[in-house]
Amino acid sequence: MINRVVKNVDEAIADIKDGMTLMVGGFGLCGIPENSIAALVRKGVKNLTCISNNAGVDDFGLGLLLQTKQIKKMISSYVGENAEFERQMLSGELEVDLVPQGTLATRCMAAGYGMPVIFTPAGVGTEIAEGKEVRKFSFHGVEKDYLMERAFESDFALVKAWKGDTAGNLIYRSTARNFNPMMAMAGKITIAEVEHLVPAGELDPDQIHTPGIYVHRIFQGTNYEKRIEQRTVRKK
Repeated sequence: MINRVVKNVDEAIADIKDGMTLMVGGFGLCGIPENSIAALVRKGVKNLTCISNNAGVDDFGLGLLLQTKQIKKMISSYVGENAEFERQMLSGELEVDLVPQGTLATRCMAAGYGMPVIFTPAGVGTEIAEGKEVRKFSFHGVEKDYLMERAFESDFALVKAWKGDTAGNLIYRSTARNFNPMMAMAGKITIAEVEHLVPAGELDPDQIHTPGIYVHRIFQGTNYEKRIEQRTVRKK
């Protein structure tokens, strides 16, 4: 059995270079690879293209890489709570490709399945369709236009799981699963950071969300903040 464990985050990301394309798991601040993002900031790699649902907030998550101008292009479904993301986009400092959320997820999934393109009705007749091929298909007796979207190609996928084993099998916890499983499948090289790293064989096979075959490097992360963007509680 292949042991995919690396010593630490710096070893895991050592060969991420300027100009590369990264898939980054998470939704908002939920389930993001905190250690990997912080290590990229320290490493100082630049001109990155990041594929992620959004870009964290100003001082956390991918927002840290935006602060240091290390990201050249964001491919996301929304700007979210990140004022710096908004500022860079509106000023033209940052190239941004906004993608419908379902399309973003499916383009990741298509990459993992080895499918070069998908066809979706989302975005037909909008600026999202500009320059893209549109075809008519009949589905359940209804004929309509579908937009051709290409599967994402990335150099690395950075994902975060609750628990993993030395063979790379991963278990995500609750909503922190979000984009992580499909990005783990899609990365040319997938790096997983986990809260708990256990020996191979300790995980219940029926509970595994990402099989180790998709994971190339795994390490146990530290000091997770697990921030919440907006906490809403019921009045007493």
